[in-house]
Amino acid sequence: MSAAPTRINLASDNVVGASAAVLDAIVRANADAEPSYGADRYCAQAEAALAQVFERELQVCLTATGTAANALALAALCTPWGAVLCHAESHILEDECGAPEFYSGGAKLIGIAGVAGKITPDGLSDALARLSPGVARTVQPAVLSLSQVTEAGTLYSLEELRALTALARRHGLRCHLDGSRYANAMVALDCSAAAMSWQAGFDAVTFGATKNGALACEAVLSFEPALTASLPFQRKRAGHTLSKSRLLGAQMVAYLHDGHWRDNARHANAMATRLAAGLAALPGVRLPWPTQANEVFALVPEAVAARWREAGIACAPWLSRGLPEGCSVGDGQRFLRMVTSYATTPEQIDAVIAAA
Repeated sequence: MSAAPTRINLASDNVVGASAAVLDAIVRANADAEPSYGADRYCAQAEAALAQVFERELQVCLTATGTAANALALAALCTPWGAVLCHAESHILEDECGAPEFYSGGAKLIGIAGVAGKITPDGLSDALARLSPGVARTVQPAVLSLSQVTEAGTLYSLEELRALTALARRHGLRCHLDGSRYANAMVALDCSAAAMSWQAGFDAVTFGATKNGALACEAVLSFEPALTASLPFQRKRAGHTLSKSRLLGAQMVAYLHDGHWRDNARHANAMATRLAAGLAALPGVRLPWPTQANEVFALVPEAVAARWREAGIACAPWLSRGLPEGCSVGDGQRFLRMVTSYATTPEQIDAVIAAA
């Protein structure tokens, strides 16, 4: 059965464009003549706004892509002979084409298995026990990188984050948070930006905006600038220092202004909650773990997946080695990911449920 033209796209939150507020800011900045390479007033305003949101002075490195932000953050924190410990299905390990290894000059990424996209203290302890600090024939444990929201759409609680970073620090590791959906996680936990970052033990955060209303804007935020003094030079060497940097700064300023980023994330999360509730009520549909932010994962009968394709509803086929015990993809089933965004409407969610 061939798929109809896409009319509702839930394959990713990258499929929607920038919000009107961000687009308007880009147009205004485009009309200005400003100094280049980060010396403009928009970047200065973005840095001040981020410092206010995170409640402390910090180092800000704006980039146009999340891959660049993650890779440069890790390159600044990790030596070429170091190891980055991360979840076995994390974005930095499976979806960035070796960029962290490339920009760090060879640092090794070591995946740790865990149900629903999450590393446990026991899993981290086991991974650390397999490494040999001070032994020249092995990579040296250097960084713990966690994803919030995880690749399974789940969340670490603040207590879980603090427990993991404390364990990492006892072993001399620095701590990085991949926050491509930072806003979605923060509003879901009903906490401050500070509580989920430096107060939770992180040295650096990749702060995403693109998935939540920006056109192309991410930021590396360092709370320990002495550890990441090389970051501006690494960004330039990597080709990610934009000459018309005001267009990045303008996006970030508009994204943060008047709680726009929180409003966008809150709406996206609410649409995912509505979708999850509707799916859970359908015969033969199972959700392997709770929906906690703006991603819904579901095992659905092939007949349902076929109806969605016929109706022009796009979802993302998914694979996971971290399904809970006793949960597996059976014959005649599909494992799908559906992602809502600031632009998703209740009518679209209802149409997805009705089509099933």
